[in-house]
Amino acid sequence: MKRFRTILAAVCVMAVLCTPAAAKTLTVATDTNFPPFEFKDASGKHTGFDVELWDAIARQLGMDYKLQPMDFNGIIPGLQTGQLDAGIAGMTIKPERAEVIDFSDPYYNAGLLIMVKADNTDVNGIEDLKGKVVSTKLGTTSEDFVKKNANAEEVKLFPNNDAMILELMSGGADAVVFDSPVLANFMRSDAGKGKVKVVGPLYMGQSYGIGFPKGSPLTAKVNEALKKLRESGAYDALYMKWFGTEPK
Repeated sequence: MKRFRTILAAVCVMAVLCTPAAAKTLTVATDTNFPPFEFKDASGKHTGFDVELWDAIARQLGMDYKLQPMDFNGIIPGLQTGQLDAGIAGMTIKPERAEVIDFSDPYYNAGLLIMVKADNTDVNGIEDLKGKVVSTKLGTTSEDFVKKNANAEEVKLFPNNDAMILELMSGGADAVVFDSPVLANFMRSDAGKGKVKVVGPLYMGQSYGIGFPKGSPLTAKVNEALKKLRESGAYDALYMKWFGTEPK
């Protein structure tokens, strides 16, 4: 009997050791409001190009995840500390960011635009922002660009897109400088149509990437998933859905 119990105990231990561990649920950060990349729809659900692209990637990889909407300037610190497994939030791939986090291959090409009220005749390009008040988003490429190139009287920084654009609409700023797809989306919306316009050329061509903690094994897996989504046409379909054009 004692020998039987010993064998039974050994079998139980082996069963525990050989049982696959439950797959980890990834924590994936996204911006709180960055349409058409991520935003809440009428039902309160987060959706957008980034949200649907990540869902397609996760399904391609067979991984579970929890979406964690948060202010943009908290995403990189969260990746650095390991509190987040990934971040997809229209994040520009920049050398200084790549020193502290890893990036996927680019998944979207963009740039910066200047948006003013429709009746503004003073601002036609970056050189006309000298002595003006400019609003943009905290911790973004546009903040760096404006501070370096605009010679503005004041640069007002906001944690989200709504506040940044509201500052222009309420007269608290002369212009908004921000990512081209976001401003183009606002111009097409009921809130912006006929009330604002874009002036000047596209500045600072840039690419968005998905962020990961340094050394994360997810980076290579996500790159492979992105490649397969492009090859299958699924990426093109998502792009057309959210931007109305084919990928460039």
